[in-house]
Amino acid sequence: MRLVEARYGWSSKHLVLVLVLLAAAVFAGIDQWRDIFMIASRDEEASHIYLVIPIAIWLVWIRRVRFRRCPPRPSWVGVILILAGFILMQFGLRNAFQAGLHGGAVLMAIGAITAVVGTQVMANFFPAVAILALLVPIPGNLRLAIAGPLQNATARVTTSTLEMMGFYVERSGNLVNINDMPVAVAEACNGMRMVFALLLVAYAFAFTVPLRNSVRVLVLLLSPVAAIICNVFRLAPTVIMYGNQERLPEGWPDAFHDIAGWMMLPIAFLMLLGITRALRWAMIPTYRFTLATQST
Repeated sequence: MRLVEARYGWSSKHLVLVLVLLAAAVFAGIDQWRDIFMIASRDEEASHIYLVIPIAIWLVWIRRVRFRRCPPRPSWVGVILILAGFILMQFGLRNAFQAGLHGGAVLMAIGAITAVVGTQVMANFFPAVAILALLVPIPGNLRLAIAGPLQNATARVTTSTLEMMGFYVERSGNLVNINDMPVAVAEACNGMRMVFALLLVAYAFAFTVPLRNSVRVLVLLLSPVAAIICNVFRLAPTVIMYGNQERLPEGWPDAFHDIAGWMMLPIAFLMLLGITRALRWAMIPTYRFTLATQST
């Protein structure tokens, strides 16, 4: 990011002010920020939080040319957001509302940046701002409401896939039984551990490539489908390995499970790329303009 071009209204003092106010906002909610990253480190289903800030920075970087056409204008809206975040934190504290505590801390940080650069800049970089909402750990009730149907769908599709591959398997709820060895989908390949990570991949893809807004919405809507497909890619061989673990070196099924989890992210990206290629092949307008003039 080049902030030294004074003719565009930017200078190093704006970066300094942003960093100072942002540091103050984070310090005011330090307990909440510490709690957010403690949850991310201890709960695998919240580990996607570590991807949010790098993706937000990336979305700002690929739009850096926009700094030239939206000079900074300090705004009282930022101060209002800081106060709103503080009030939300106090409400969460008094009512044991964890999402309010975390959301208030994130809102204060957004307000600190807005107070220096203004609403026009924040609007021009809205995709990077909106993704910060995923810094807030998902409440337990909502997480269970998503995990249950996702795990059932994954178990059904995995069972059908293994049967087509010639394996004799039985399914009972989220349990897939192979060679008299029951494997729980929730334990072997919990969809919730991937769904939000894949949502972040889909979001980053949708707002990195200059797609039409309708195609961006389609990509985001298809992210749960991509999560199920990726889970099946991961779970099918995992179930086979658990069902034959007496023939394998100790720890291989668990090691494969962990490694395959990380491999699903690039696979999901390739799937999304394939969707856009398929749309172009079908002569469906996909890009807002030619890739040679990319400016999302």
